[in-house]
Amino acid sequence: MAAKIRLRRMGAKKRPTYRFVATDSRMPRDGRFIEILGHYNPIEKPATVNVNEEKVFYWLKQGAIPSDTAKSLFKQIGLLRKWEMVQKGEDVSQIALATQLKERAKKKKKREKKAEAGPPAAEGVAKEPEKKKAKSESGSTGPEEAAPSAKAEEPKEEKKESGES
Repeated sequence: MAAKIRLRRMGAKKRPTYRFVATDSRMPRDGRFIEILGHYNPIEKPATVNVNEEKVFYWLKQGAIPSDTAKSLFKQIGLLRKWEMVQKGEDVSQIALATQLKERAKKKKKREKKAEAGPPAAEGVAKEPEKKKAKSESGSTGPEEAAPSAKAEEPKEEKKESGES
């Protein structure tokens, strides 16, 4: 049996909370699990993490593999660093785990990035309409279309001249 440490989704619709659980890797995300190892609440600002270190260390010793998300959260609270020190046989009694996560900087939207860029973006926008105007004044979109339309106009002018005399 391959054991995994992963998150199990709990909570209401659009208000998730998660449990760290030790589970068989073949079980679904919210399916049967072996043991609850802790809790993670991303809704609170800043997000909170409560983990029972002894249980997590027990499962890591048994060969349980943390999921990417669980591993990331363990790293943020300092649990992985503590686990590495335990494996080396160093003293970990002084190391305390964080219970709150640092908030990430929010990504800037594309509009804000363009506004910060300022004049260079404005120049690029101004050049495009000029190109469109030049095409519309010539009356064609490419060199292939220009030649047939010129030939088509010439005979009409000759007919008008012959009709006037």
